[in-house]
Amino acid sequence: MVFKKLLGALGVGGPSVDTVLTPGPALPGGPLSGEVRLRGGGSDATIDRITLLLVARVEVEGQEEESEGTVVLDRFTVGGGFRLTAESEHTVPFTVTLPWETPITELHGQHLGPVLGIRTELEIAGARDKGDLDALAVGPLPAQEAILEAFGQLGYGFKSADLELGHIRGTGQQLPCYQEIEILPPAGHTHAVNEIELTFLASPGGLEVVIEADKRAGFFTEGHDTVHRFTASHHTASQPEWNERVDGWLKEVVAGHAAYAAPSPYGEHHGEHHGEHRRSGPGAGAVVAGVAAGVAVGVVGGMVAAEVVDEIGDAFEGDEDEEEGGEEG
Repeated sequence: MVFKKLLGALGVGGPSVDTVLTPGPALPGGPLSGEVRLRGGGSDATIDRITLLLVARVEVEGQEEESEGTVVLDRFTVGGGFRLTAESEHTVPFTVTLPWETPITELHGQHLGPVLGIRTELEIAGARDKGDLDALAVGPLPAQEAILEAFGQLGYGFKSADLELGHIRGTGQQLPCYQEIEILPPAGHTHAVNEIELTFLASPGGLEVVIEADKRAGFFTEGHDTVHRFTASHHTASQPEWNERVDGWLKEVVAGHAAYAAPSPYGEHHGEHHGEHRRSGPGAGAVVAGVAAGVAVGVVGGMVAAEVVDEIGDAFEGDEDEEEGGEEG
């Protein structure tokens, strides 16, 4: 068993911690289980609190350039109030519930781009130290998977996915960031749409699906974005029904040439966009389907899934102060 030493506030020789997550991807709004394994240091210590932080790397667009930072999406207290004697071992099992809007990191084992982690924080005698950091894999909900499958079957291809700091106005968004999945249109639509940006905002009642189309500029008109919002339930439906539904969404988005000017729901990050902001009626639901050939890819941004796991510590290194700024009250 390998334990990672806690340094800094707790001092060299203090307790060490290793958090082990249950294998396999978690789901948005679903349980995340595992155990926190502690080993006592050179002297007894009272563990006041064990906290798990759900952290994510996000993109932050400024006035002149884009940067990256770390934000805390949620935090869970999983134990505490016990004495850890010197050199002893203690295990704290846990099961917590992830936020419904937790970003998707993989689709059928293929990494999509976003980097999420679970950081373990110990509090001893009023001092807190961030110790173990573990990569977190999150798969799609059935409705999300069916929608992505529909894009693939309609000829659209996956390009990239990232997390953007900010809030989409007019939606029920709860987290401080949202995921954008960039999808390329089939050849027959490239004359009108450059790419599609897809955002899922899940909740217990269903999905808000935000689709933004980056349109090509013509000789006499400037290119512009159109943003549309739709809803879907978590109830089951056949994949052909999903394909037909998503095809209808896309036809509405692509037909946005004559859209009227309206503020974008994305706030300052996206500026002002021209387009329609519509919400469809309740959707049919979802069914687990196979991987869309055009969506699932083996390499994203030059980094395969194994490399992401190996480098997650580096991805979050030096961002402890930024995490505190992203906490929810």
